[in-house]
Amino acid sequence: MFVSFFLLWLIICFFIIQFKSRRPKNFPPGPITLPLLGNLHNLSLDNPLQDFERLRLKYGNIYSLYLGSKPMVMLCGVQAIKEALVNKAVEFAGRPQDMYLHLIYIAISLGVILADYGPRWKEHRRFALMTLRNFGLGKQSMEERILAELQHTSADLESSIGKLMFHNASSNIICQVLFGMRFDYNDWTMKEIVRCFTENAKLANGPWAMVTADTFSSVFRLQSCLSLAGEGCFATTYRSVGCNGKVNPLVHIYLLPRSNDPDSTFSEDLLSMYSLDLHFAGTDTTSNTLLTGFLYLMTNPDIQERCQAEIDRVLEGKDKACFEDRHNMPYVQAVIHEMQRIANTVPLSVFHNTTKDTEVMGYTIPKGTMVIPNLSSVLSEEGQWKFPRGFHPENFLNDQGEFVKPEAFMPFSAGPRMCLGEGLARMELFLITVTLLRKFKFIWPEDAGEPDYTPVYGVTLTPKPYFMKVQLREMH
Repeated sequence: MFVSFFLLWLIICFFIIQFKSRRPKNFPPGPITLPLLGNLHNLSLDNPLQDFERLRLKYGNIYSLYLGSKPMVMLCGVQAIKEALVNKAVEFAGRPQDMYLHLIYIAISLGVILADYGPRWKEHRRFALMTLRNFGLGKQSMEERILAELQHTSADLESSIGKLMFHNASSNIICQVLFGMRFDYNDWTMKEIVRCFTENAKLANGPWAMVTADTFSSVFRLQSCLSLAGEGCFATTYRSVGCNGKVNPLVHIYLLPRSNDPDSTFSEDLLSMYSLDLHFAGTDTTSNTLLTGFLYLMTNPDIQERCQAEIDRVLEGKDKACFEDRHNMPYVQAVIHEMQRIANTVPLSVFHNTTKDTEVMGYTIPKGTMVIPNLSSVLSEEGQWKFPRGFHPENFLNDQGEFVKPEAFMPFSAGPRMCLGEGLARMELFLITVTLLRKFKFIWPEDAGEPDYTPVYGVTLTPKPYFMKVQLREMH
């Protein structure tokens, strides 16, 4: 019996030593790994964000973990993330290409967000930015489209008080850029797209969950679900040849012949997932930020009333807001940015991959290492914010009440892979918030109990479902 226990102890010690020493020389430190599992035992399958913070406190702002046999490096805090993603941008601009089963990855990586760093990604990102610019991003034409969509949102809200569907509005705004069309909020395609986006953002909740068969199947469901919903968009969009004299939508421009550019990476095979890639990114993040923001506005009526007072003063005599009005609304600006900070919508950004052997803050990171920027650690970093915890617009106001944006505000990530829809998102957040607060008062229902601010974890964080009471305000 003693000999058996002794041999078992030796075997355990052998595996501990073997897996502890597997980290390359000068690789960031981290917890002991286990055979096959790596460090999966250190992470919660439901929500690993608290585990990441616990490990940061123990190992520092740069540490390493193993997902099975694959190493990854966590970047925490402003200094580490900026040094990697900004100062050494190209070296950290890759995307993991072997994180999932190869077949699955090919099925979902034909867009721009998950594409690896290289000519195809560069050309498609440049094309998306050009299309947004030509569509009037930052100009009156894009404002008009957002405000026109808000007329439908307001009418829908008036007819069904308490049911505010930010996903519908955000989806329709990006649909106009992509397809040159919008959907009725009761349209099957609209409902299916929104359902797919919200459902699968929770199913594909991180690489540690990929070890289960259920999650593998969820990725297949993501592909089939989005393809099914997308058929409605493309079938309608391909039937129309122009855009009534206006700027053509992205899919039309994409399909233009490119005979003069033999090196072009564009293809019809890429277009479907590329468009859905942009559609998801333009829908889920903005809508979840708004859902979180309005939860806090309802439960902090003093903040809501101060916003409305500023809105009424600045827009007095005007029919509608414009994006330029933000310069005269420092408090509203501060509230919207605090919405983004507290919402922490994409807490782990999108995973990066090193494109060559590199160093960051004294540690050596080999080529092909998966890197995760922990944006949660930045948006709540001690020393970077006046109030790291809770909802405090004062984080974005100086002593004179002027709007300021701290260095640690990076909800869109940083570097060349930062969110290409940042400009559109900023415009949407401002115009939607101002327009709705000007017209409605949002109240936490008396019978709703205490609000629960704990988010639901996934690729994006969302607030738990809640009810709201809505009253029309007198227009000033």
